[in-house]
Amino acid sequence: MAACAVRGALTGLQGYLGENLAHRVGYDLRLAFYEKLQRLSFGYHDKVHSGDLIARGMLDLEGVRVYLESGLLRIVTLVLLVGAGAWRLLGVDVLLGCLALGFVPFVVWRAGRMAMLLRLSWDRLQSMMSDLTLRMEENLQGVRVVRAFASKAFELTRFDALSQAALALSNRRITYRMQSVTAMNVAYHVAMGAVLWVGGRRVAAGTLTVGQLTEFLTFMTLLQLPVRQVGMIVNSSARAASSGARLFEVLDSEPEIRDRPGAADLALTQGVLRFESVDFAYAGRETRPALTGISFELRPGRTVGIVGAPGSGKSTIAQLIPRFYDVTAGRITLDGQDVRHVTLQSLRGAVALVQQESFLFDTSVHHNVAYAEPATSADRVVAAATTAQIHDHVDRLPARYDTRVGERGVALSGGQRQRLSIARGLVADPAVLVFDDATSAIDAATEQHVRRSLQQAAASKATLIIAHRLSSLRHADEILVLDAGRIVERGTHATLLARGGHYADLWALQHRHSAPVPADDEVVA
Repeated sequence: MAACAVRGALTGLQGYLGENLAHRVGYDLRLAFYEKLQRLSFGYHDKVHSGDLIARGMLDLEGVRVYLESGLLRIVTLVLLVGAGAWRLLGVDVLLGCLALGFVPFVVWRAGRMAMLLRLSWDRLQSMMSDLTLRMEENLQGVRVVRAFASKAFELTRFDALSQAALALSNRRITYRMQSVTAMNVAYHVAMGAVLWVGGRRVAAGTLTVGQLTEFLTFMTLLQLPVRQVGMIVNSSARAASSGARLFEVLDSEPEIRDRPGAADLALTQGVLRFESVDFAYAGRETRPALTGISFELRPGRTVGIVGAPGSGKSTIAQLIPRFYDVTAGRITLDGQDVRHVTLQSLRGAVALVQQESFLFDTSVHHNVAYAEPATSADRVVAAATTAQIHDHVDRLPARYDTRVGERGVALSGGQRQRLSIARGLVADPAVLVFDDATSAIDAATEQHVRRSLQQAAASKATLIIAHRLSSLRHADEILVLDAGRIVERGTHATLLARGGHYADLWALQHRHSAPVPADDEVVA
C-alpha cells in the first residue's frame, strides 16, 4: 500500500510538472513568435499570408507544446522502463529475457515507419489547416462583399471542399496509426505467450521458480500500457516535427529591414528630408523599377505634394521614408543622416505616416488616437482630434472618447476613420508628416477644413502630401508629378497649370464637370 501511494503521488507530480513545463514552453514560444512578427520586414509580410502566420502561431505552436507533455515525457518513461527491466530480466534468465524483449525491435521498426508516414501526413494537414484559416479570415474580412453578391453558397462550397480534403487526410492518418498500433500489440502478446510457454515448461521442470516467472510476467504487464501508448507518442512526435519545422521557419527568419551594427539614434536638428537619386524595385513583383532617379528636398514649414496615375510610385515614396523598405540605389537622408544608418525606433518616431487605408484597433477612440503616445493627456488627444475635424463627431458619441470603435473601426464611416488616423499621426508630434492619400474618403468641404487646420498645426513641420484629388495640393510649395516611377514635372500649382503638361491635363480631367473648388479664404470655418 505504501509503494502504491508513493507511486500515485509521483505519477500525479509528474503529470502536473509535465503540463506546467509544456505550458511555460508554449508561453515562451508564443511570445517569441509574436515578437518576431513585429520585427519581420514588410517584404516578408508581402509574401506570406496573415492566415498562414495565424495558423503557425496557434495550431503549429500547440503541436509543439503538446509534444512536451504527451510525447517527450512518455518517451523518457518508456526508455527507462525498458532499460531497467531488460537489465533485470537478462540477469535472471537470458533466454526468457530475450523472449520477453523480443517484441521491442519490431515495435521500434514499426514506430519508425509510422513516424515517417505520419510526418508526411502532418505536413500536408498543417498546410491544409493554414489554407482553411486563410479562407475563413478572408471570408470574415470580406463578409459584406460576400453578402452583397449573394455568394454565401459559393464560399461555403469552397470551404467545404478544403474541409473534406483535410478530413480525408485525417482519416488516412488515423488508419496508419491504428494499423501500426495493432501490429505492435500483436507482437507484444506473441512475446508474452512465448514467455508463458517457455517459462511454464521450465517451472514444471523445476529449473525456474514460480516467483521468477511471475517477475517476468509482471514486467510485461507493466509494459502493456506504454506499448499501447507508442502510437500516441509517435503521432505526437510526428506532429511536433512538422509543426516545429513550420514554426521555426518563422522564428529563424531574419528581418531584411533592421538596425545595422552600431546604428545610432537619429539626431534631429532642423528636420530636412532629402531624396537623392533614389531607385527602388520590389523584390519579385515587377520587371521594371517602382522608382527611378527620385530627387527632392522637403524642409520644415514647407509642403511638397505628389500626384500621378495609379502605380506611378507615389505610395512607394511614402513607405521608403520610415524605412519600411530599403532603397535599391541612392539614399534618403533626414538632417543629413542616411535613414539606413540610424535606429528604426528613432526614425519612425520622427516620421508620421498616415495612409489611405485607415486601420483602427477595437478599442476606445482615445486609445486609437493616442496609440503612438499611450501616456499622452486627454487634452492633447482632443486637440489632435479637433485639428483633424473629428472632435465634434466624437463629442456626440455615447461615451465620447471612451467609445469603442469596433473591429477595424466598423462603427465609423470611411471619412471618420481617416480623420481619426490623421489625429493619431498628429499626437506623436513628428518632425515629418506624410499623408498618403489620407483624405480620399473625406468630402471636399470637410477636406478644406482639415487642410486649413493642418496648415496651422504643421506650420513648423516638413509635410509630404500624396493625393489623387489635385485640389488638395493647390497650397503646396512644390508639386511633383510622377509617371512610371519618374518625376516628369515639378513646380507650384500655378506654374504647372501654365505649362500645360501632365498636371494640367489631370486638372482639366478632374474639373471638367465639377464646380470650382473654393479657395481657402472662401471656406467658412
